[in-house]
Amino acid sequence: MTTGKQHISSRSRLLGLAGGAIALALLGVGMARILNLGQANQTAETEVVTTPQRVEVVALGRVEPRGEVIRLGGPSGERIQRLDVSQGDDVQRGAVIAVLDSYDERLAERDVAAAQLSEAQQQLRAQTSVGEAQIQEAQTRLQQVEEPSQFELDAQQARARELEASLDLANQDLQRNQRLYAEGAISRQELDRQETQVQQLREQLNNAQASLIRLERSLQAEARNAQAQLQSERASLTLSQVQSAVASAEQNLKLAEARLERTLIRAPQDGRILRILTHSGETIGQDGGVLEMGDTSQMYVVAEVYESDIGLVEPGQQATITSRNNAFDQTLTGTVEQVGWQIFKNDVLDDDPAANADARVVEVKVRLNQGEAVASLTNLQVDVRIEVR
Repeated sequence: MTTGKQHISSRSRLLGLAGGAIALALLGVGMARILNLGQANQTAETEVVTTPQRVEVVALGRVEPRGEVIRLGGPSGERIQRLDVSQGDDVQRGAVIAVLDSYDERLAERDVAAAQLSEAQQQLRAQTSVGEAQIQEAQTRLQQVEEPSQFELDAQQARARELEASLDLANQDLQRNQRLYAEGAISRQELDRQETQVQQLREQLNNAQASLIRLERSLQAEARNAQAQLQSERASLTLSQVQSAVASAEQNLKLAEARLERTLIRAPQDGRILRILTHSGETIGQDGGVLEMGDTSQMYVVAEVYESDIGLVEPGQQATITSRNNAFDQTLTGTVEQVGWQIFKNDVLDDDPAANADARVVEVKVRLNQGEAVASLTNLQVDVRIEVR
């Protein structure tokens, strides 16, 4: 029994040692894998992934004149009486391009309004002249009243002063004669004669002074009457009714001229006629278009840059433009002048059937250095490459 127990104990120790060895082996393998994995991760972390730097943005674009293409129109249903331009003509701002059929009627209305204004102005001038003549007549009457009366008044005042002086002298003589009579040097008859003379001079002075007062009052009354008549004539010259008629005629003329101007289609800017939509004798359609024009003296390319690339584009960058359809042979150059503020659905479609036909883009305007090469190619599709390095 003892031998059997010893045998079992030895076997157990062998199994324990074998299990320990296996465990150590597994532990070693695990540690090795962990170390290899850590080294791999460290290597991956230390590696720097480099991506190629963008040097240009490629986009489709279209050619257009400075300020875009302008469509000139008129009232829908109105007939074109005369078209004064042809396709390709250069025009200046304000030039008459087309005349509508209602021009003759509006011209007649303008002439009638001008005649009415002229008549009202003539009537105003006539009444003004009459009124001014009446005022002048009243002023003349006032002068006629004032000037002679003033002369008469001055003469009467002089007469009164003369009588006063004579009366003073006569009184002095009377006093001297009274002393002489008291002394017996003169007779009573001489004294009476002197007293009579003094009395006569006093009465003449009183009459002269009374006449002077009447003359002054009469002059004042006549002057007031003449002044009132002058003011009345001036007041009647206000001519408010006639002036109102002139003002009304002026407004009617302005209205007629405005209506006449609406029958003329003028160029809003300098440019070139690109396309005729409505010819002489034709009626303007529902869209109201008559012709299209643009300033081809400076041409632009509108590049439709994908919204994912627009962050790389900014004004001042250089661009090259080519035509895939050989509409022009040379490679054109230009400068980014403006980056749009809105995102649109693309208008210029690629010829590739696999291209994105519903892309969202931002319009970028490129000012061309060789605009004369595409001056007659408005809306031409081109390829645009913008340097963004």
